[in-house]
Amino acid sequence: MLEIELQNTSEAGEVPPPELFRRWAVAALLRRPRAEVVIRIVDREESAELNQRYRHQSGPTNVLSFPFRVPQGVPNELLGDLVICAPVVRQEAETQGKRVEAHWAHMTVHGLLHLQGFNHIEEDDAAIMEAEEIVILEKLGFPSPYEEATAA
Repeated sequence: MLEIELQNTSEAGEVPPPELFRRWAVAALLRRPRAEVVIRIVDREESAELNQRYRHQSGPTNVLSFPFRVPQGVPNELLGDLVICAPVVRQEAETQGKRVEAHWAHMTVHGLLHLQGFNHIEEDDAAIMEAEEIVILEKLGFPSPYEEATAA
């Protein structure tokens, strides 16, 4: 069971509908039978501000993941928050020659895996995370996000 709160503050007009975010997020839930997540769609300014504040990186980024750390002994199903920058997702999809919907799915899956403890800091961890992403996305009908794309 998954509860999603979708917050769309972006002025971008081409944000996928809530049912697609639900489908992608459910597919990415590997380590939690029940979870709550907030997915916030933002524009470049908010993404850049959050990226600077929490990652000390300049400029907007495609997805930020904020896992919720549950205090020991406190029952809670909140997995955390994802912040996805709509203009960056569109730009990356176009630059990489990918379908925009496929890239939205990838960013959602990628973020949900981060919320469940996956990371790509070390090469071995990156290989594990990428393999999970590929399997999940293929089950959803999308090609591997790590292969060269030919059509947008």
